[in-house]
Amino acid sequence: MRKLQFIKGVVGAAAGLVMAMSVHAADITGAGATFPFPIYSKWAEAYKAATGIGLNYQSIGSGGGIKQIKAKTVDFGASDRPMPIEELEKEGLIQFPAIIGGVVPVMNIDGVEAGQMKLTADIISGIHLGKISKWNDPAIVALNPDMKLPALAITVVHRADSSGTTFLWTDYLSKSNAEFKSVVGANTAVKWPTGVGGKGNEGVAANVQRIKGAFGYVEYAFAKKNKITYAQLKNREGEFVQPDDETFKAAAANGDWANTPGMAVVLTNQPGKNSWPATGASFIIMHKAQPDALTGRAVLKFFDWAYKNGAGMATELDYVPMPPSTQKLVSDLWKAQLKDPSGKAIW
Repeated sequence: MRKLQFIKGVVGAAAGLVMAMSVHAADITGAGATFPFPIYSKWAEAYKAATGIGLNYQSIGSGGGIKQIKAKTVDFGASDRPMPIEELEKEGLIQFPAIIGGVVPVMNIDGVEAGQMKLTADIISGIHLGKISKWNDPAIVALNPDMKLPALAITVVHRADSSGTTFLWTDYLSKSNAEFKSVVGANTAVKWPTGVGGKGNEGVAANVQRIKGAFGYVEYAFAKKNKITYAQLKNREGEFVQPDDETFKAAAANGDWANTPGMAVVLTNQPGKNSWPATGASFIIMHKAQPDALTGRAVLKFFDWAYKNGAGMATELDYVPMPPSTQKLVSDLWKAQLKDPSGKAIW
């Protein structure tokens, strides 16, 4: 009898272990920003190889990610536009930065190489407002006198979905050009005066590659990956800078994560001679009250692993990893704010 009970106990313990393993091994789900999709994909591949746990991430745009996390249809949402503290508190959410990158102007002009053309916020605003309609416009020629620019019509390509990349781009332009701010403004979705839409950074990149004379904006990793021509930008100090992890890092150095409510730091148009003016962070959004502690903890384990092991992968793609001091702030936020149904911290 004792032997039978022992066997039953062993079998029960083994079944419990298998069940626990299956719970822990379940994939996590997220949705939102397309801006960080290249690095999230790379992290997910490496994390699955290391742990066996996958990440199912839907690259649908920041607006879609916020909607899905509010509806509790995913384990986390992602947005390049930080949610204001009032909205976070109303919805019972927290957000934290995962990665930093840059938005770049891209174009399709024969004979123009990546990083060769110089552009300013005033010229870009003129293009978006439909006032500058050809590549040999005097304003562009005056800034690039050594380039042979064609009398080619400019086709503006913009995002068709609610997008954090659009927020960063329009926020940068609104801070730099009064007319753009008045006519278009800064938001995740705006009423563009001209142009054609593309869904996600992927859609904008594809349209720019397809249309001769096209002009658009994408996260830098998309431009590099797809070998799309990008331009230099003039920053607020009057310096022309190239997009790369160093100029993104220069802009990010101004971020006051500790003293900004909701960690809602916006990094566009930052001071500094080397700062890329269209820099931004991408944020992860989660519910403070986690209905399933194991799932919530699994999400945190993924991003904790990414912080500690993913910096090299981020740098390869010209993203800027979060510094250790910011990682500590995020970890403290997890411990203080994320609770299981009984009110116990999940981290």
